[in-house]
Amino acid sequence: MLHDYELKSRSLKGQVSEKEWQTRVDLAACYRLVASFGWGDLIYTHISARIPQTDDYLVNAFGLTFEEVSASNLVKVNLEGEILDGSPYGINPAGFTIHSAIHEVRHDVQCVIHLHTKATIGVATIEGGLQPWSQYALFSLPSLSYHGYEGLAVNADEKARLQKDLGQTNHMLLHNHGGLAVGPTVGDAFMRFYDLQRACEVQMELMQTGKPVITIPPAIVEGIYQQANVVHSGITGGQLAWPAMLRKAYKLDPSFCL
Repeated sequence: MLHDYELKSRSLKGQVSEKEWQTRVDLAACYRLVASFGWGDLIYTHISARIPQTDDYLVNAFGLTFEEVSASNLVKVNLEGEILDGSPYGINPAGFTIHSAIHEVRHDVQCVIHLHTKATIGVATIEGGLQPWSQYALFSLPSLSYHGYEGLAVNADEKARLQKDLGQTNHMLLHNHGGLAVGPTVGDAFMRFYDLQRACEVQMELMQTGKPVITIPPAIVEGIYQQANVVHSGITGGQLAWPAMLRKAYKLDPSFCL
């Protein structure tokens, strides 16, 4: 007999296309890594990934912690929020609003990471937002946008405003709410959120010192961003780091790939 606290298990390996399975494995690894860094929020917040060559995407099952996410229990949905894979779980409506809004218009994006970390909420809520006070900030600032707080993201009308505010940027701070990063792969989105998170952590710690801060000149900000986005033989920095992150996820708990 299955109790409410027990996971509903199934395996989709061999039941879906190779591209979908690889996306499931990468996305599940991302959830486990986010949990290991302490960026989770119980059963809330979301990371989504588009299945290549489709308009369908994967997102976490509502009710599971990030440590429980696996390749098979991720839920496949379309842009209307309809569950496509017979999952026994549902999805969080607030997560659907934000992620579907971005996947709907940003066809260059495979993965969207939206988290409620203390550091991103803090910097998103401070007047002036992210400042050029660290090298980490330089990886985000030239492609950073902001979105005003409108309450829980369950109103479909907010989608158009979110899409407009994000534009073609790859990082976003949502006032009073948290942070967001997008990327052409799961690895790219993960590294972009990592940089944004570290930048916000550094800024919050510097502010606590009460000491004057050395600001990096605008010309250097733009130069560093261009240097950081150099593609190595067609491979981005996020893609270079991702195999190491996968190895880390395997060492933490290989059950993510089941």
